[in-house]
Amino acid sequence: MVVVLKPVSIENWYECTQLKVKPEQLSVFPAPVVYWIAESKYVDDFALRAIYSEEVLVGFLVFCTNPDQDDNYWIPAIMIDEKHQGKGYGKAAMEALIQLMSVSHGIRIMIGHRPDNQIAGKLYESLGFKKVSEEVIDGEIIRLLQTV
Repeated sequence: MVVVLKPVSIENWYECTQLKVKPEQLSVFPAPVVYWIAESKYVDDFALRAIYSEEVLVGFLVFCTNPDQDDNYWIPAIMIDEKHQGKGYGKAAMEALIQLMSVSHGIRIMIGHRPDNQIAGKLYESLGFKKVSEEVIDGEIIRLLQTV
């Protein structure tokens, strides 16, 4: 599975806003893409990427370009459009993002997910993300990947 992470730009931002999750997933991914695009205009270190497979837009993600006070780089959001879920795009996109962040930014990558989002939890575990605690923090399970 090959995906390409392209910057969100004047050419593709509107198409990105049309991405959506399944209705039953709104509790685990409540913020629409347009929210993340708007927030990125006020949060200097948010980088947005559109996830493409063979020139077809299949998803969207947000990652931080600067570390937090503990030297962690965060992935605030990743989503695959409802029409493209279950095809391996999420894992391929995460692998591409981990490679991009590891080369560019450092070795500690953090991500959170809602406790009832078991699909995300299994995906992140398969990529090597470990729970930082059994405790739910701000409504999410927080995971850490230390790359070499």
